[in-house]
Amino acid sequence: MLEKELYNKLFSESFSLPVTVKYWDGTEEAYGNQDTQSPIIITFNEKIPLSAITHNASLALGEAYMDQKITIEGNLQALITDAYLNANSFLRSSSYIKWLPKLAKHTKKNNIHDIHVHYDLGNDFYQLWLDPTLTYSCAYFRTPEDTLEQAQQNKVHHILDKLFIQPGETLLDIGCGWGTLMITAAKEYHVKTTGITLSQKQYDFIQERIQKEGLEDQCTVLLEDYREVKDCFFDHITSVGMFEHVGADSLEEYFAVIKRLLAPKGTALIHGISRQQGGATNAWINEYIFPGGYIPGVAELTQQMQTNDLQLIDLESLRRDYQLTLEHWTKNFHRVKAEVLQQQDERFYRMWDLYLQACAASFESSNIDVIQYLLVHPFNNTIPMHRNF
Repeated sequence: MLEKELYNKLFSESFSLPVTVKYWDGTEEAYGNQDTQSPIIITFNEKIPLSAITHNASLALGEAYMDQKITIEGNLQALITDAYLNANSFLRSSSYIKWLPKLAKHTKKNNIHDIHVHYDLGNDFYQLWLDPTLTYSCAYFRTPEDTLEQAQQNKVHHILDKLFIQPGETLLDIGCGWGTLMITAAKEYHVKTTGITLSQKQYDFIQERIQKEGLEDQCTVLLEDYREVKDCFFDHITSVGMFEHVGADSLEEYFAVIKRLLAPKGTALIHGISRQQGGATNAWINEYIFPGGYIPGVAELTQQMQTNDLQLIDLESLRRDYQLTLEHWTKNFHRVKAEVLQQQDERFYRMWDLYLQACAASFESSNIDVIQYLLVHPFNNTIPMHRNF
């Protein structure tokens, strides 16, 4: 009886939307404003100890959803967004986050393992639901009606235009994914590009694409840690969706490498998930999606830029773009459920569905942000005085 009372407190403080909870004992309770719309229904197929939820709600409820101990009817993204917007909810209150994962050590060996777990799930898996450019980062929607593919192409050009590139220059892409940015830079901006990845499958994909398109003289891809690049300068550096894998312990070194590799009159565009409220980890995502992941705070990042004597000349938030990107990915993922289940099991499908929708909710609620930082060395007065991209 006491446990049910505590569950009532948990859910009454978490939701403003109409939510009906069907408990394991057959009883039902309504929460939120029941007059607004059809309720979202949460069904407990078995009892989840409240102690697990108060230990770490994200981990306990995420695992319960994966294992179908909990099922949800209705808009999962809206439900999670609602919980993020309520200050006393299980996603925000310290009462439900008593345990956090230890911050991972980001040795070169650990980084290889972490990247392999996520990115080497297989090119065929990502090709099922990403757009044809195979771009796995925030798109840039010039209008909400842009297709995902168009928005990803917009993003690549938006980044490259910010760099003030001139033909014949060089570009390094740290964490190059499946190569769309570096190959676009080579073909359309006429620069020599080098991409770095720790994913064997991404490396093989890019090598094949370079050869197929006859770009051997313009493009190079390296299968190595970004810290191993030495004894050279690049006119431009990009790093998209990379520093989330660097870890709090290695951020200073990450920006030190960028400073070391950036030519004196060069530009660097760093694009990544950041938190305006400060750095954070998520126990469920670290356990099942991104081992070693860490979302840095904006102040933390700018402090590391300052420590390494890099000048921040432009900052742009694309938070709503990432929400829309994730909503496109979710629709695509749902559309190919049968194909995903041919490769993986139902638990994996539910895990990734939760991951995509929870991330969309996190951007929608401003729990996390994605920001582009444009960096130069101090006293670089050779670039235009104002934005022209």
